[in-house]
Amino acid sequence: MTSQPQLASTDLVKIPAHYWETVFEKGGDLLQRNALVEPHPKGFILRFLNEDLLLDFEERCLRYLKESQWEPFSYPLLELISLVFLLHANPGSPDGSLVSVAELKSAHFFQGPHELKVGSLVKRYGHDIKGFKDSALSLGGAAQEMADASYKLPALPKVPLYYLLWEGDEEFEPHLSILFDRTVEHHLPADGIWGLVSLVSDALLRGTVIP
Repeated sequence: MTSQPQLASTDLVKIPAHYWETVFEKGGDLLQRNALVEPHPKGFILRFLNEDLLLDFEERCLRYLKESQWEPFSYPLLELISLVFLLHANPGSPDGSLVSVAELKSAHFFQGPHELKVGSLVKRYGHDIKGFKDSALSLGGAAQEMADASYKLPALPKVPLYYLLWEGDEEFEPHLSILFDRTVEHHLPADGIWGLVSLVSDALLRGTVIP
């Protein structure tokens, strides 16, 4: 990201003011082609999981649809990752070839404070496959034939995430892995990928997009 904010702590996210300006300057035609957003009089509608979000360029805020009204809400990390995606999305679509974080070109980034955090999901769903399935389905997930339970989650246009869960038993501890389409780095930088995983994992814990 340009002037990269530090994402190691999602509680301290700050959005550089010029991100809104730079996205706006890219132009609607390019954003519609590369990021698959829909135009709106106030900005663009972006799909995140099973929720349509309005990026309101007049008020510089996120909005979600509630009872036919676009209501504003504060979720700094989601706002940041949405803007970063619009800044970086490129032509091309997922090709269906899956890779682990260790196989990404930016694999070195995902260490220490940027290691993908799956512990809370393992604790919550490691012995509750049904709960994991219900949550994934509620977010628009599509079941996959991997692990004990796995789902393809439509995190962002062109950026699906694959969550694979192995249930724990008397012999084995539960385990969860996240896979990516090989094209993910065409649309997000390393810290954007890290932030997106944090967002989707939090949504899986809640079973809903909006906190």
